[in-house]
Amino acid sequence: MSKITVLDENTINRIAAGEVIERPAAVVKELVENAIDAGANAITVEIKEGGISLIRITDNGSGIEEEDMPLVFLRHSTSKIRTAEDLLRISSLGFRGEALSSIAAVSQVELVTKTNESFTGLRYLIAGGDEKSLEHIGCPNGTTFIIRNLFYNTPARKKFLKSSITEAGYISDLMERMAVSHPNISFKFINNGQIKLHTSGNNNLKDIIYNVYGRDIAANLLLVEGSNDVISIEGYISKPVVSRGNRNYENYFVNSRYVKNALINKAIEEAYRPYIMLHRYPFTSLHIRIDSELIDVNVHPSKLEIRFKNGEELYKLLYHTIKDALEGKEMIPAVLLTEEKEKVKIDQKIPEPFEEKRRQELNRNQNNQSGNKNRTFPGPAKHFANSTGVDQYQPNNISSENAAMVKETEIGRFHEVITQAPELVREEIAASSGKAEQLSFLSEESVKNHRIVGQVFATYWIVEFGDKMYLIDQHAAHEKVLYEKIMKALKEKQYNSQLLEPPIILSLTMREEETLKKHAENLKKIGFEIEGFGGKEYAVRAIPSDLFGLVQYEILIELIDGLTDEVYNDTPELILDKIASMSCKAAVKGNHRLSYEEAQALIEELLTLDNPYHCPHGRPTIISMSKYELEKKFKRIV
Repeated sequence: MSKITVLDENTINRIAAGEVIERPAAVVKELVENAIDAGANAITVEIKEGGISLIRITDNGSGIEEEDMPLVFLRHSTSKIRTAEDLLRISSLGFRGEALSSIAAVSQVELVTKTNESFTGLRYLIAGGDEKSLEHIGCPNGTTFIIRNLFYNTPARKKFLKSSITEAGYISDLMERMAVSHPNISFKFINNGQIKLHTSGNNNLKDIIYNVYGRDIAANLLLVEGSNDVISIEGYISKPVVSRGNRNYENYFVNSRYVKNALINKAIEEAYRPYIMLHRYPFTSLHIRIDSELIDVNVHPSKLEIRFKNGEELYKLLYHTIKDALEGKEMIPAVLLTEEKEKVKIDQKIPEPFEEKRRQELNRNQNNQSGNKNRTFPGPAKHFANSTGVDQYQPNNISSENAAMVKETEIGRFHEVITQAPELVREEIAASSGKAEQLSFLSEESVKNHRIVGQVFATYWIVEFGDKMYLIDQHAAHEKVLYEKIMKALKEKQYNSQLLEPPIILSLTMREEETLKKHAENLKKIGFEIEGFGGKEYAVRAIPSDLFGLVQYEILIELIDGLTDEVYNDTPELILDKIASMSCKAAVKGNHRLSYEEAQALIEELLTLDNPYHCPHGRPTIISMSKYELEKKFKRIV
């Protein structure tokens, strides 16, 4: 049997590095969080080769005192906490004291720092955990970390990294989240000499969202605000028309910390469930403030996970805050032609005023300086589709000095537009949102002016109103009408039971049995009669009469499974919602011809609903296409 020994400090640090520093993005995360904790309001991150060969992070924070330098790279050295009790009320992003020692153990680190009170700065070199030098130098206030050759002494770890492009993508995603989580800080991200992100730090969250995610998302945002005695929620969520096939855009920040949490995911997705389809996820940018004593952030090496002492309270507040923001809004998605979609994409990449101004200046330069080969750009320059255009802009036959000046000027213009872009479109976004609210397709006044044109494919009804054509899916619309009817009847206790002969026998697991007992009283109130049948079997002897003919073994099991998953929501409304969702199985299907009168009655019923725009599964009931788009397609407008 092997003897037990104590590992040396270098090995311990490398093991810790494996937990904390899995890839270059983890290095950036730890150092940027330290800069934020140091009070910086401007942070620049520069990487080369995905951060593997170089990471440079510069901030204008408080800097590091000279007497603290010997402690900076020691394991578990930190300025954030003093005792174990401090872990119960952490307000900083970093606190473990493992990051710098872990980074130094697997890379070559250069640290340059200066405090406001010091006359000179300090330059400290450390590689593989071994100190190399410490000297005084002249430098601005703040701190700069330069990380070179990450994992140079741990080749086994290095070979598991992805390509430099992929690793740079991880860092880009991180920087976007950092910018959105701290709109009061100006972030700049440079990849291989090209500026990929530059935010103003003006503390306007909507501007930052526009800067990071573009016009399409910024034009479809809803403000959310909610609070109670210990929790406050504010930020933006997207209208259901904006959704993705994964949770990458489902961002939320607890006390300015980006985290991943199943409880918060569940609350967001449940609130959106009636509005978007299954396996589609919304855009959210939510800032959650909560008493630090009610959360535990010390549950994950990279601090990405978090636990709540009042999880049920947070779930209900978040769910209702988002649900209230979504209700009562007109959400008919517009169908764009292919050309229009491409145009929107181009507009998002190149703000039009900037592109026009640049072209005018180029034309003016060419006209004024024609004949002078040393100062004329030969042919059209490549436009700034993104920041990579700065390096692609290479004039011929121009001195290196003048080229540098031109490049610097263009970079300055690019930054100016990046910073001001939200201002250029804010009025446009507000105008488009206001127009949508004013012109309600399903308002009582509007319905009088509907012209039902006819039915196509025995499924969709065409309705003309104003300068738009609307298509209504009769199946989705009828699903929604039935759902709302049953939901209302159940809430008002207008329910009856229908006996089943023979009863349906359910075989349940222990968790399912607990769920059934937990909700037994509410199930009985709405018309279910369920009793023990021996062992793990239960007999369903009666069901709500509205569901007679629909309820089968699989549907009952699905109902109980759904209730079992709802850890933080055990209200009677939850059961009503699950029951009503099953009612859509009785809805009118596609390929069924409705009469004109039936279609008109269906549309009129839709207008009375709280959310007429989506069926219970989140599919749209109505879509629209403008007259302009049709005329564009038929080349009436060129």
